[in-house]
Formats: sequence, C-alpha cells, structure tokens
Amino acid sequence: MAIVDLYPTSLRLLGRPVLVVGGGTVAARRAKALLDAGAQVTLVAPVLSAPAKQLADASLITWHARGYESADMANAWYAVTATNNVAVDAQVAADADDNRVWCVNHSNAQDSAAWTPAVATVQDIKVAVNAGGDPLRAVAIRNAIAAALESGDLPLRRYRGTGNGHAQANTARSGSVALVGGGPGAEDLITVRGRRLLAEADVVVADRLGPRGLLETLGEDVLIIEVGKTPGHHPVPQTEINAILVREAKKGNRVVRLKGGDPYVLGRGGEEAIACRENGVDVEVVPGVTSAVSVPAAAGIPVTHRGLAKAFTMISGHEELENVPHGGDHTVVLLMGVGTLNRSMPVLEAAGRDKDCPVAIIENGFAKDQRVTIGTLGTIVALAQAGQVRNPAVVVVGDVVRVSPLAPAELATAYYGTRETIRTLS
Repeated sequence: MAIVDLYPTSLRLLGRPVLVVGGGTVAARRAKALLDAGAQVTLVAPVLSAPAKQLADASLITWHARGYESADMANAWYAVTATNNVAVDAQVAADADDNRVWCVNHSNAQDSAAWTPAVATVQDIKVAVNAGGDPLRAVAIRNAIAAALESGDLPLRRYRGTGNGHAQANTARSGSVALVGGGPGAEDLITVRGRRLLAEADVVVADRLGPRGLLETLGEDVLIIEVGKTPGHHPVPQTEINAILVREAKKGNRVVRLKGGDPYVLGRGGEEAIACRENGVDVEVVPGVTSAVSVPAAAGIPVTHRGLAKAFTMISGHEELENVPHGGDHTVVLLMGVGTLNRSMPVLEAAGRDKDCPVAIIENGFAKDQRVTIGTLGTIVALAQAGQVRNPAVVVVGDVVRVSPLAPAELATAYYGTRETIRTLS
C-alpha cells in the first residue's frame, strides 16, 4: 500500500457500535481507546488478557467468550482485529469489506483497510500520526509534537468562533486572565505553563521587562497592549491596567498579563488578581523566576551560601532600609535600586555594615548586554556614576558577592585567600 492512498480523517464514534476481535493486550488498548471516544464496544475472544479482563469485569464492554463469527460484523460501524492469528484476522477483514465497515487488521498492516495512528491529546487538540507503517517512528513523532504543544512552541490559540481575533467580542465564551511571570528576561526562562498560555492568548498586556522576544512569535491578530513602566514614568496607571484586563476578558478573550520576574514579587500582581476577581473574571497566576534570585545568579552570586549567608532580604530600592539585618552574612537584594544608591548605601552602612561590605550591581541580567559592577558600600556609588549604570538592574549587598567569579581579587581573597580558590569554589 502506497502512503499516498491514505485519507486522514477523524471518526466520531459516540454511541456507535464497534467490534474488537482478540483478547490480547493490543486488543485491550484499542478497546480502551474506543471506549474513551464514547463507542459501544463488543469484544469477541475465547480468552482475555488481564487488561481486557479488567474492561469486561467493569462492564465497560460486551464480551463474547468464543471465537469470531461472521455475524459479529453485522451491526458494526468500525472494527479492529488483533487475534495474533493471521487466518482469523484475514477473515474478520474480509467480512468487514463485505459489510462496508472500515477495519484495522493488526496481522497485515499493508493490506489493512484502515490504520491506527499514534495519537496525542493536549487539551482539546488531538494529533494523529501515521509514519508509513512504522509504528515506533509514528510514536516518536507524536511525542515530539505533543511536547511542542505542551510547551507552547506550537500555536495553541483558538480561532473558530472568536470573531475576528480581538476585534469582535466572543459572547459564546467566557474570557480569562492569566498573570504570567516571564522570568528575568531570557526567552527560555519562562515556565512551560506560562509559555503555553502565551501561545493561546488573544490579548497580551505586556510589561517593559520579561521575555519580550516571545511577543514576536505571536500571530498578527493577537492584540498586544503595552503598559510598561520606567523609573519615574508610568504612562499607564495601575488602575488603568486593571481595567484593561477586566475589559478584554469580558469580551471573551484569553488575556495574558506578561510580566517580568514573578507576578507577586514587587509586580503588583496581587492588585490585578483582586481586580479580576471583584469583577467576576476568572484569573490564574503562573509563577515566574524572580529577578531577585536569578539575576544575581547570572553574575555567579548566590543569595545564600554556606559559611557566608543563611538568609536574604529582598526589598525595593525605594523603601527604607534601617531595619534590615545589618551583618554581611545577611544578603540584601535591592530591586529598582539604582536611582536611590546614593541614599540606600549610606543607610546600610550607618545601620551597622562595614564600608568594605561587598556590593554588586547586575544590569540587564541574562541579556546579551549584561554588565556587572562590583565594589563596596564605600565605593559603589562612585563606580556606578562613573560607569553610568542604568536600570533594569539588581543590587546585591553582602559577603556572597565574594563568590562571584567576576569579583575583583581584593574582595575574593578577603574570604578565600587566593583568586584560584574562588574560581574553584564558584
């Protein structure tokens, strides 16, 4: 049989009688799949394997405990024969042809009137793969497609019944909002769930930070609403962002609020979730990798490290710092802290940290233009000014900065003794 004579289709078998001949494990698998499709399954076999017997014992199928008879084919809409007996399977297939019933013959794939594809189900998507009669090849391809669907690398967005994308309200479907943490900015650091929801979105409400490159993978009819903020410049107030989420969801759209880092870590995601719930909009939160931990890691700095720091405080650079634990063994991570360095660093020093306490500033974490500036409480402000350090950036204060392979020798040797040691331990 040449592959060109296949006509792929999907059968809707709900409530229709189908025939399975054979009691082995293959027949049991086919019977189970047909049951999952809603078919009324009759199984003919003198003896059943354990999986097939489970179906019979649960009264999920009608079992005739005997050999196949031609009369069994009379009412079938579809048939599968897998007796492991070539002569019996050939008879079942011949009777099916006589009754104009499509039949899968597991003894002779090349002459079989129908083939069973390798099937993957992801949400409401079913993918069926035939691979020229090679079942293992079909399974491998099916698995690759399923993985790409699960990860969002293949498009999952629905089109039929949604009007013209975002332009028309979809009154037949309830909208929803997903607050998705996009991580520190690298496209491959978003979660699998977040990536999949982005692939399904009708509307994306996007921050300035996060995996911006993923927006370019969306369809042309996906509405992207920019609401990004920069320090001191908030063109779209938070109340308006909340209103946008509610408005677009009530049109029936699947809305993704794509944020940098984690939605609930200085991201005002809690306010957005409350606004959705108060307005009767279904909302879910997808955690992201917060920049408070991941961006220091991009510079080789752990926020905790055995023998150096057992705890850390993450705080906005706009907040007061007097009550933060002041020992160098307690790491302080400042988000949005570049503009307030000239105030925050003296506060930390006055609270009890030595002026030689290490400080690192990581700009554009995980991006191609990532830059790291390392100094101390006493020098970092001047270094940042001289280097024209800019947001987005994360500031790390504490002895853990010494672990970074980028730390200057005088800071690294203050704890480890030699530069070669710091390279080994990091």
